[in-house]
Amino acid sequence: MIDLNGKDILITGGTGSFGKQFTEIVLDRYEPNRLIILSRDELKQAKMKQRFSPKEHPCLRYFIGDVREKDRLDRAFSDVDIVIHAAALKRVPAAEYNPIEPIKTNVMGGSNVIEAAIDRDVDRVIALSTDKGANPVNLYGATKLCADKLFVAGNNYSGENGTRFSVVRYGNVVGSRGSVIPFFLEKRETGTLPITDPRMTRFWITLEQSVDFVLTNLERMEGGEVFVPKIPSMKITDLAEAIAPGCDHEVVGIRPGEKLHEVMVPKNVARNTLEFEDHFAILPAFQDWDSDSYHEENGGTWCEDQFKYSSDTNNLWLSTEEIREMIGPEKVAIEEYRERASEIHSK
Repeated sequence: MIDLNGKDILITGGTGSFGKQFTEIVLDRYEPNRLIILSRDELKQAKMKQRFSPKEHPCLRYFIGDVREKDRLDRAFSDVDIVIHAAALKRVPAAEYNPIEPIKTNVMGGSNVIEAAIDRDVDRVIALSTDKGANPVNLYGATKLCADKLFVAGNNYSGENGTRFSVVRYGNVVGSRGSVIPFFLEKRETGTLPITDPRMTRFWITLEQSVDFVLTNLERMEGGEVFVPKIPSMKITDLAEAIAPGCDHEVVGIRPGEKLHEVMVPKNVARNTLEFEDHFAILPAFQDWDSDSYHEENGGTWCEDQFKYSSDTNNLWLSTEEIREMIGPEKVAIEEYRERASEIHSK
């Protein structure tokens, strides 16, 4: 992984689930010169300061700002070495109802990050993406796909010796905001869990794993790659059983803008994708470095034409017990519920 000691690092959307985990790991492992938390929500920053105090960690800086405002980014990016772009509007129903807002944040905000990074001579930028940006079926996914394209093409604007941009794309994050886990925890008390479709599958990754993947790719990025981790899939029915064993399942149907299965490497980009032991690297169609040289230097195997990395055809699957182990903070509540359920069923 990259050495962040003495570096000036900024994370947009830094008060989110990823930002807080990233902050915890960086403060634990490194001694950066500055770690800047940029977000637009002063309340979330106040709460985050209670957990990560600048008095205890003098490298911390909390900046109020919005990626929609390029002037603010231009000021915030001054003397910054590394930017992690995690800011996004990502609630699918909200994006469908308020379509221009995710476009302003996810697309235009991404463009502002790229321009500010180039203008301020930032060394490296990694943007966080999502499986919903591959073959998107909703507006949120479409904005993330557009943002991915912008960050990949950002290398063309920065030039051969300028800012390097890459993208990290991964699946559903355990414990992140918007996770179905709290919803299932609430509904299990009724004895019935709403299931969209019993065939549904999803990729799953923990917050710590997602941070480690970003840190690893900060080191190996050349610029223009979309990095995809090899992570396990899980069935929605297994998740429901892990959280609420013994509950009935009510099939309510797939919601608008939702997929039955998720894809992280679509068929149409397989010809530009290298497979490694623990990840895939989708190489840019246009780059100032040779893809064959990249292959020779980094290894990997070219994916076959029409290959697809999808949650339903994955080789790695989580069992119900493994899902329980990954759930983390909710594990205690789940174990308590299992004990109560066992007592009830034994009577």
